Amino acid sequence: MNNRLKVLRAERNWSQAELAGRLDVSRQAVNAIETGKHDPSLPLAFRIARLFNMPIEEIFHDGQ
Repeated sequence: MNNRLKVLRAERNWSQAELAGRLDVSRQAVNAIETGKHDPSLPLAFRIARLFNMPIEEIFHDGQ
């Protein structure tokens, strides 16, 4: 699954650690999601969407 998480984080000048703290996950989890090595759980995807005040589908897409 592709995502815009790294871009959205960079626009706010947040480090991976800062974003991880806001989402209550590890920095490694943020890195894995940003690089596409891991897809977030649905509850985490909703938390990410709420944090950025965006619909989930504007952040995550299946590449089709």
